[in-house]
Amino acid sequence: MIEHLLPEQIEQRSFEIIDGELKKRGIVLPKEQEMITKRVIHTTADFEYTDTLTFSEGAVGIARELLKKGADIVTDTNMALSGINKRSLAGLGGEVHCYMADETVAKLARERGTTRAAVSMEIAAKIQKPVIFAVGNAPTALIQIYEMMQGSDWRPAFVIGVPVGFVNVEAAKELILQTDVPFIINRGRKGGSNVAAAIVNVLMRKIGVRTQKRAMIATMVCSVVLVTLLGTLAGANAVIAPIVIPLVAAVGITPSALAVIFQGAGQTGLF
Repeated sequence: MIEHLLPEQIEQRSFEIIDGELKKRGIVLPKEQEMITKRVIHTTADFEYTDTLTFSEGAVGIARELLKKGADIVTDTNMALSGINKRSLAGLGGEVHCYMADETVAKLARERGTTRAAVSMEIAAKIQKPVIFAVGNAPTALIQIYEMMQGSDWRPAFVIGVPVGFVNVEAAKELILQTDVPFIINRGRKGGSNVAAAIVNVLMRKIGVRTQKRAMIATMVCSVVLVTLLGTLAGANAVIAPIVIPLVAAVGITPSALAVIFQGAGQTGLF
C-alpha cells in the first residue's frame, strides 16, 4: 500500500520503520552508537550493519570531540566529498579533502604502480592538524594508512573504514582493527562512499546544533550591548552585521534568520 506523506515526513517515517524492524528482531543498539547505526541502515536499507558495524571504545565521543576542535576530514572518493556537509564542518573549523582527482597523485600512482587512493593517503598524512580519515571505497587507502603507521610515529586521529568490494576489503579493515587508533569500521565486504559520508554527517549533527545555538546567543548579546550603547538599532546593526554575517553563515544560520535575531535583540536593547 502506498503511503502518502509530505516530503518532510518521509525521513521521520523511515526511522519509525527502522525502529519497528529493530524491535521485531530483538535488537537493542548501544546508546552511543545508536544514531550512527540507524543512519547507516537508513542510507543502505541493510540491517546487517547492526552486526558488522564495529566501534572502538569511546569512538563516537572521540570523533565528536575531534570535530568540535576543528579536525579536517580526508576521504578517498569525490562522491563522499560531495556527500559530507561542508557548511557544518566549516562551522566547526574543519575542511574536507579528497586528492583523488589531483594530477600529481595520478602521476605518482602510475610511476609507483600503486593506486591513487594509496598516494592520496600519503599526501593527507602531511596535513598539520588532526585528521579523520573517511574511507568508503578503496581498501588500498586503509592498507596505506596501516603501513604508514607501522613505518613511523605518525598516527591518524581517527579512521572511518567502510570500503566496499571483494579484493582485500575485509583484510584491509582487519588491519585497522589491530591498531590503537580510534575507529568506526564495518567488518565484511559491505560499505561505500555513501556510508562514509553518512557517518561523518551524523557525527557532526548534534555538534552543529550546539554551535548554532552558541552563535545565536553570542549574536543576540552583542546586538543588545551595541544598541544599548549607541541608542539606535540601525547604527548597531550597521556595525555588527559585516562582522557577524560570514561567521554565522558558516554554521548554517541564514540571513533571514539573522535579521530576526537582530530585530529582537535590538528592540530589547532599546528598552
